[in-house]
Amino acid sequence: MNADRRAHAVAHARVRAGGPARLGAGVAAAPGMLRLTRPDSTGEAVPVWPDGVTPSLLDEHQVPPVSVERSGETRRVLAAVLKCCWRDQSVDPWPGEPAPVELVLDTYRELIGRTDDLMRNWARGALRRLHDSAWIVVDDGVVLLGPRCALWPVESHAQLQELVRRLPEPERPELTVVGDADIVAAAVPQPAAPAGAGGRAEGGAAEFDDLLSGYDERRRAELVAAFMVVEHAAEPVQEVRFAALRDPALRHTLGEMLARRGRTLIRHRERWTSGYDDAVAAELSGSEGEGTRLGVSERAVLTLVLVHSVAIPRAEGLLPEDSWLSPHPTPVDELRRHTQLPIGELEAALRSLRHAGLIGQVKAGEEAGGYVPGPQFHRLTPAARRRLQEELILAAGPNTPLAAAVLARRSAK
Repeated sequence: MNADRRAHAVAHARVRAGGPARLGAGVAAAPGMLRLTRPDSTGEAVPVWPDGVTPSLLDEHQVPPVSVERSGETRRVLAAVLKCCWRDQSVDPWPGEPAPVELVLDTYRELIGRTDDLMRNWARGALRRLHDSAWIVVDDGVVLLGPRCALWPVESHAQLQELVRRLPEPERPELTVVGDADIVAAAVPQPAAPAGAGGRAEGGAAEFDDLLSGYDERRRAELVAAFMVVEHAAEPVQEVRFAALRDPALRHTLGEMLARRGRTLIRHRERWTSGYDDAVAAELSGSEGEGTRLGVSERAVLTLVLVHSVAIPRAEGLLPEDSWLSPHPTPVDELRRHTQLPIGELEAALRSLRHAGLIGQVKAGEEAGGYVPGPQFHRLTPAARRRLQEELILAAGPNTPLAAAVLARRSAK
């Protein structure tokens, strides 16, 4: 892989790990990315899907996507944001117009017909999830459509318009103190504009055409389908269901497509998924790029979950040696007992880890349940699995002979 292509692969991996990439004035997006340009010529880069195919393709193949926490509320809140921010439907939804958060909450309240505090908590949780995943931008009491909304295909705009038309307008009493326009004006001082406001979307260079142009329409569609499935499915998919996974030649091309995004195919017997290429992951972990690392709190909590859900059950013979997934949840009380984090910080760390797919929350009979490793552990390469095994040894027993052997081996490299 030449230097430019390697840099583009790292850029894609960084965006996948940390969200849309900030671009300086005049800086082009990497191939396979859309550049969202602001009025001051700075911008953000978001990856586009090959051949205009969206992750909804997973529904066509009856493949479960990665689950979203409280998905119903999250979808409804996003619809409320769209109604409030997409006022001029003669233009594309993104970037839309800023709207007060309270207007969005009122719209959501009108949609579900509830006004209690629990409703507001659900809505605010959904706003936080949507902000963290770049579907919206929330800042200083104002919300606007996020970079990912620019990826909605033109073919879907008619459906979105119908959705917005059918959503009820909130019944709001006349504001006697501060109106909506004044709230927006205060949060978005002129002439400055917030991220995403007043921008334009600019398509980047083609990414896979040289790999796909040699195939007929059917084979090309099979490659794109397999690419979307291994990248976005919650679990590894069966090889027999996708021609691009069964056929070695097509699978090689699929591997080349993934490599251009810093990814690689990972096999689990007769099932496949994708993960970060080891060399690209090493480059990301060695950089200080925003969003490429877990914070100290998240690392501590994840380590506790792995120790109690994987390491201890494995030592007791309850788990196969090569498994990083577990049916043995770590109780919340155990996390509180073995960490010095304040309750608020612990809950924030758990929320971040759930959102990243690194842990999952389960129920355990009549008990309160707990947390287990999440679906992202399917995506570990063999080398990443070994590194994680060593890190867990060092965390669980830093003074053991096994930990000394791990440190000696690392120092010898």
